[in-house]
Amino acid sequence: MISQDRYKWEFRARFRRNAFGWRSQPAITRIREAVSEIKRVRRRDPTLAGEGAVLFLERLSPAIMNVDGSSGAIGNAVNKAIEELVPVISGAPVDDATRDAWLERLWTAIQEDQMPYIESLADYWGDLCVTGERASRWADRYLEDLRMIMRIEAERGSGFFHYQGTTACFSALLKAGRNEEILELIDRGPKSFRYYRMWGARALLAMGKKAHALRYAEESRDGYAGSTHISRQCQEILLSSGLYEEAYDRYALEANWKTTYLATFREVVRKFPHIDKARILEDLVASTPGNEGKWFAAAKWAGLYDRAIELANTSPCDPKTLTRAARDMAQTQPRFAVEAGIAAIHWLVEGYGYEITGIDVISAFDYAMQAADNAGCGEEALMRIREIVAREKSADRFVTKHLGRKLGLE
Repeated sequence: MISQDRYKWEFRARFRRNAFGWRSQPAITRIREAVSEIKRVRRRDPTLAGEGAVLFLERLSPAIMNVDGSSGAIGNAVNKAIEELVPVISGAPVDDATRDAWLERLWTAIQEDQMPYIESLADYWGDLCVTGERASRWADRYLEDLRMIMRIEAERGSGFFHYQGTTACFSALLKAGRNEEILELIDRGPKSFRYYRMWGARALLAMGKKAHALRYAEESRDGYAGSTHISRQCQEILLSSGLYEEAYDRYALEANWKTTYLATFREVVRKFPHIDKARILEDLVASTPGNEGKWFAAAKWAGLYDRAIELANTSPCDPKTLTRAARDMAQTQPRFAVEAGIAAIHWLVEGYGYEITGIDVISAFDYAMQAADNAGCGEEALMRIREIVAREKSADRFVTKHLGRKLGLE
């Protein structure tokens, strides 16, 4: 066990108020490092890790309050950190006084969260309470205010009052097993507003009423409730019932959409390991007509190399992604690497790619030729690349400028 008095958290000095400017990437990197440090400490001292997680969440929002969140990247990083740290806090073997103190500190952090960045922490309030008895006490702290707000909403018939205790209250009620109260609260709210209904579906599921929960969730689709979130909830209900094929056919593609195409594919594969990867890939490709090339990395990850090249040649694919594939697979899959490198040059000639430099062009060529030498098709690859570059029509002939001498086009 590590002495709490003597241990110095590395993240503490990095997460000061306004520690980060407007750029999100440095903040995201530091968030990941902090979570890794806490999880590393957990292996030796879970109590100290719990204290570290609470400390980090207290300091997180003030440190990143000026970071540009328009891309959603920083928000995703924060939500992922919260998702990973909640089990660290709830699983820490501490006495009641310590856990109560942690909850008070976290609730203060939520109330002072100006942006807000850590509001999703309230979704896990029941888990953080650990016991149903403690969760019930916390639910009672919010209940009177929440009932008043929902009564006003119902009287108006529309509109939404932001109350920080709403999600925490529902989460605590669920943990406490007070499912009927959740449904009663929702029934009191405005019929036109379905934000609360996801908690109703969870309550019904906890009561063992799976079919009712599925209908309840489906009926929540409207202009207020996010369709992706509802599909995710419906998917989980069906999976809990063992209805894997129905869950996949009805909800998998929408419910598991992530920030990248590769991450989406991986998530669907993780959720449905019994379904062939090739089938999942084709279903995802079909769901995004015109963006076939963006599934290249997913096909490569699945080992579907021929299909990956087909996708890369069907619609625009990031040249840098293709070049990395040519570099990484030059030894193990040289034929695939050749095709990836040539496809990278093709899309560079067509003007695709973000912040492309001359080094990117030369790298695509060099890795393609290295792979071609390994595959024994150097002359053929050189001829194909020469033909592609010779067709370049851009005014500055950027690719030709960097490869023309190598290809004998100058």
